[in-house]
Amino acid sequence: MQFGIFTVGDVTTDPTTGHTPTEAERIRATVAIARKAEEAGLDVFATGEHHNPPFVPSSPTTLLAYIAAQTKRIILSTSTTLITTNDPVKIAEDFSVLQHLSGGRTDIMLGRGNTGPVYPWFGQDIRDAIPLTVEHYGLLRRLWREETVDWEGKLRTSLQGFTLAPRPLDDVPPFVWHASIRTPEVAELAAYFGDGFFANHIFWPASHTRSMVELYRRRFAHYGHGTPEQAIVGLGGQVFMRRNSQDAVSEFRPYFDNAPVYGHGPSLEDFTASTPLTVGSPAEVIEKTLSFRDYVGDYQRQLFLMDHAGLPLRTVLEQLELLGEEVVPVLRKEFAVGRPADVPAAPTHASLLRARRSDSTPQSTGNDQENPEPR
Repeated sequence: MQFGIFTVGDVTTDPTTGHTPTEAERIRATVAIARKAEEAGLDVFATGEHHNPPFVPSSPTTLLAYIAAQTKRIILSTSTTLITTNDPVKIAEDFSVLQHLSGGRTDIMLGRGNTGPVYPWFGQDIRDAIPLTVEHYGLLRRLWREETVDWEGKLRTSLQGFTLAPRPLDDVPPFVWHASIRTPEVAELAAYFGDGFFANHIFWPASHTRSMVELYRRRFAHYGHGTPEQAIVGLGGQVFMRRNSQDAVSEFRPYFDNAPVYGHGPSLEDFTASTPLTVGSPAEVIEKTLSFRDYVGDYQRQLFLMDHAGLPLRTVLEQLELLGEEVVPVLRKEFAVGRPADVPAAPTHASLLRARRSDSTPQSTGNDQENPEPR
């Protein structure tokens, strides 16, 4: 099972000091956090994609390529690449280059995004969000898998005789996760192609996440990729830790209360009771994270949000030390207990390459028709 962190790259004023980092400071801090994640023994670092203030990661592959040059082992991913407003040709090119630069330490998480104004900024209509998702992804798959692509769709100009350059590393496309908080059509898309489904359930109760993952697993099996238990599932989460839980709550409360996303809403106590947010000791983080398996089954990737809401870099690095030293080793051991042998590990470039060389069908291939039929 893979453990890692993801960032949304927000530039937020620290409510305890009044300091607002510059965009340059926030970007440099993100790089430092990624390096620390590898040092702490985590498996994945992922960045979001945003094109509006107060966020800075508008060019994820640029950021990840820079991080790739300063790391050796950690998988570099996105916690959303906007399949709706990005051109699939450019996505294919950028991630192929990143694959080569990182030695294959690259996968991708696709999503629609949650900021309506982004659509017209990139010449699209938010009312086409689902059709754009389906059509763009169908083209992206072909670009990574076919030498010469002739393609015609409804929402993008056609292609005649197009060849992607560079081709994917070892002719193995990056593994694709489809991310969603609330959209069943995205779970259907992931299931149709046999890709991974990432339920970013940081704002939703367990019952909602359970229903989304159950839908994906059921449809994954329907399309012939394996049993429901063999579907590839990832989860999001949020944590803040101190060795003493009272200290964690006291320190994190002003950040929670003033956060641009969930501040000035439910109390910290109500939010932690109803969502995956855990504020407390490492033992409490372990206990709550292990409970995720109770409602989604055995899964492959767990990512935590840790650097948001104005938390200073020093504090985030301390959090990563606790995560790497006291939390993840226990989670690795406990999640392995009782895990059925036929439940696959999270796909990596190496595992997909082995499958290709042995003439197996990796779980990331599946159906290659252009359009699923959302249900």
